[in-house]
Order: sequence, then C-alpha cells, then structure tokens
Amino acid sequence: MNPMLPAKLASITLLVALLAPGLAWSKASDRNQPMNIDAGQQSGTLDGNGKTTLSQGVIITQGTLELRSAEAELYMTDGEIVRAVFIGKQAQLKQQLDDGTWMNAVADRIDYDIKAENLTLIGNYKVESERGTNAGQRMVYNTRSGAMQSGGDGTRVRTVIQPKSTTPSTK
Repeated sequence: MNPMLPAKLASITLLVALLAPGLAWSKASDRNQPMNIDAGQQSGTLDGNGKTTLSQGVIITQGTLELRSAEAELYMTDGEIVRAVFIGKQAQLKQQLDDGTWMNAVADRIDYDIKAENLTLIGNYKVESERGTNAGQRMVYNTRSGAMQSGGDGTRVRTVIQPKSTTPSTK
C-alpha cells in the first residue's frame, strides 16, 4: 500500500467536508418562493419551448437566492425553465444556506442545468463561505448529490479551509 494514500484520503475527506456544506447551493425553502426577474431588456417568451434573452443588467431573486449578471439566457421546455446561463465579467451568485450562513460565488459564466441539477462555474470562479474558499477556472457542482469536480484541465484549483474553531488549542 502506498504510504501517502491515507494522507491523500484524509485530505480529500477534509475537502469534501469543507465544500459540501459550503456549496449546498439551494436553501430548501427558496425553491418554493416566486422567482423575480429584473432586466433592462427581455426578448423571447417565458411560455412553451424556446429561449429568452435578458440583457442590460440582470437581477434574478428567489427567496434568499440572488443572481446578478450583464446578460442571461433562460431555456424553456413546456413552459418551465430547464436551464439558465448567466454571462458577465463577473456574474454573481449569493444565497443563504439552510444553516443560516451565506455563500457567495462569482464567475465569468454561471450555467445551471436545472433538470440535471448541475451548476457549472466557468472562468475565474471563486466560491466563498464561512468554511473557506475554492477558486479556479471551471467547477461543476451537482446540487442534488453534492458531488463537485474542478481542475483536471491543466489549470490550478485553490482551496482555503478555515479552522473549525478560532480558539487556540491548550495542548
């Protein structure tokens, strides 16, 4: 057995423990709130199938969730939004988590596939929560399972894990 394997597994476990609560990006009650869309211009339809383009500063709120971007594209199937893409340098996402803490994320592009429940942050992304930060060029997060993947494309991923307690140890 590789002597480094237990240390690597411990690091991965710690990273998952950090990111899972910090990236649980959907306060349960937010999904049952009305969605408010504010934009300088809108073209398309919010009924049936197709795409609606929002531009000139987009703000979407639903409960504690707030998304801001220069532009957004909403893709509809049978009158329901199935995918939302937020574009801008930088698109911003903010939401209060079920534990009452806040999560903030920015990226050049935020792509949310609602059916697959995959949130993809592309281009200079950074996610911040009380537990720490994660930053890089591309991250895919499944909001249902909590599975996350970042890096692996030749770019670096930077993670900072905050200590659970700021009280110094007496050992």
